[in-house]
Amino acid sequence: MLKQQLQQKLQQKLSPQQIQLIRLLELPAIELEERIKHELEENPALEEGREIQDDFEKSDDTDFSDEGSVSESETDLALGDYLSEEDIPDYKLQEIRGKAEQKEDIPFSVSQSLNEFLLQQIGLRELPETEMKIAEYIIGNIDDDGYLRRDLEAIADDLIFQAGQEVTIDQVKGVLLVIQDLEPVGVAARNLQECLLIQLEKGNNNSDCQLAIRVLKEYFDEFTRKHYDKIVRGLQVDEESLKKAIHEITSLNPKPGAAWGDSMDTVLSQVIPDFLVEASNGELTLSMNNRGIPEMRINKDYAAMFQDYTGNKANQTSDMRDAVQFVKQKLDSAQWFIDAVRQRQETLTRTMETIIMLQTEFFLTGDEATLRPMILKDVAEKCGYDISTISRVSNSKYVQTNFGIYPLKYFFSESTQTDTGEEISTREVKKILKECIEGEDKRKPLTDEELTKILTEKGYLIARRTVAKYREQLGLPVARLRKEI
Repeated sequence: MLKQQLQQKLQQKLSPQQIQLIRLLELPAIELEERIKHELEENPALEEGREIQDDFEKSDDTDFSDEGSVSESETDLALGDYLSEEDIPDYKLQEIRGKAEQKEDIPFSVSQSLNEFLLQQIGLRELPETEMKIAEYIIGNIDDDGYLRRDLEAIADDLIFQAGQEVTIDQVKGVLLVIQDLEPVGVAARNLQECLLIQLEKGNNNSDCQLAIRVLKEYFDEFTRKHYDKIVRGLQVDEESLKKAIHEITSLNPKPGAAWGDSMDTVLSQVIPDFLVEASNGELTLSMNNRGIPEMRINKDYAAMFQDYTGNKANQTSDMRDAVQFVKQKLDSAQWFIDAVRQRQETLTRTMETIIMLQTEFFLTGDEATLRPMILKDVAEKCGYDISTISRVSNSKYVQTNFGIYPLKYFFSESTQTDTGEEISTREVKKILKECIEGEDKRKPLTDEELTKILTEKGYLIARRTVAKYREQLGLPVARLRKEI
């Protein structure tokens, strides 16, 4: 049975402008530049350039009826918003004391990839056509580190079934040896052991290299686990000789292809800071890095269309009314976008100013130990934004300082207490932990328990599992793997 009932409900909905602003807040500088270019292409009412002040006559006599008599208020066409825009967009960074003119992007050269370099070398070997096909296929399977991760049997099967080349595994092995003779040394190895052996065999043929080759061939597992006592007993050598051999091994390149890369990878690896913070004479100067972000304005040709419509009664036809309504949608979208970009810049600037205020000592000295404990809530309370807004601002954003480029998330850290009850940043504890490990006796590295005792003596009350967590976050291995002769 149908029933009628009255229900009261409270809902929160975001307007299109708010959604647009949220999305723009998440974008770093390089993606914002692409987003603006896309908007300029999609919306004809939006154009690049500084706003030009024009003296258009405003009219309140606008009608839009089928006969040309519907009032302007009914169609909500605010002509004044577009006919004379007096505000120049303020999101464009102004030059501060002429310093910004001296900042230049560091150019980079687009070079050939590792595969192209290998193909260029193999082309000089004058191999038979069949072997050249095999070589091209093998090179195509070499990864960015310079390793061949596929089995030779699988490569031979692919050449038979996909490329129609009748080849044997022995032929594939022979071509692989030719490729392994190319530059960079160690390329096309199938594992780390083979990569290191190729480099040693092509290096100096002295006693240290010969011993290093024996270590890798006969005691590779013991070497990776740093069980040097077993190697000394097994090879019947003294520790000094083994130390020299290990030095030869550790001086090799475990990733011969790492120095190469595709040109697109080079472009994507570029970090463009969103903020510039300069320290001079104890004062900090903040500026936005908007050099790639163009100024935007409303297209005045569309404003002229409004002027012609309002000023020429004979032109107020039904078709012209539909065209003007379409233009209004584009003008609204353009104005929303300009306002959203302006508000984004204001939000980013205000948030960064708060971070600088909370971490002033770090921006002046660059000392990690001066970082104060700071979480998203702290910044949100200071600048009056929601925590989600601060999270979006700090995501994928970078700041350039006198001491390097840092992600904004670098400045956020939890707090811990000393034995006196003072709150300090966990980064300070990590720095002390790293210094202890760097200054330890490598023959007897400090265990996590010993590190915990050292930190306790310094006044930092931290559990052993917390020390292990901080050590892993620093990328430092356990004591056994830090052992050296």
